[in-house]
Amino acid sequence: MKEILFGAISGTVAALGMGGGTILILLLGLFTDMQQHLIQGTNLIFFIPTSIVAIFMNVKNKTINYKLSFVIIISGIIGAIVGSKFSFMIDNENLKRYFGIFLLFIAFFEIYSLFRQYRLEKKENNK
Repeated sequence: MKEILFGAISGTVAALGMGGGTILILLLGLFTDMQQHLIQGTNLIFFIPTSIVAIFMNVKNKTINYKLSFVIIISGIIGAIVGSKFSFMIDNENLKRYFGIFLLFIAFFEIYSLFRQYRLEKKENNK
């Protein structure tokens, strides 16, 4: 039952464009006894059908920059090959630790972005 809930939460977050895979990795890491490599592999399989649905919806709504997408796709494929080879050289506990640090960086960046946006809006409203 929890797997269905995890999939629904991750799919919803993914559809919003906010990193459903990151949420899935977090949920599987916290609430299962799976190894980090297996969690990340499961996330990659999860990503395929959810991405196909998201692509279809974005094509339908004409919200894709195809030229930019092509560059990002090619770079992403190269990065996936390098990252995959690198991840298998890291033991499970360190991989978990690095993923946690990665999430902290994202959290700090998001908080900083919100704070910066707030300051800019406040400055514009005072003009």
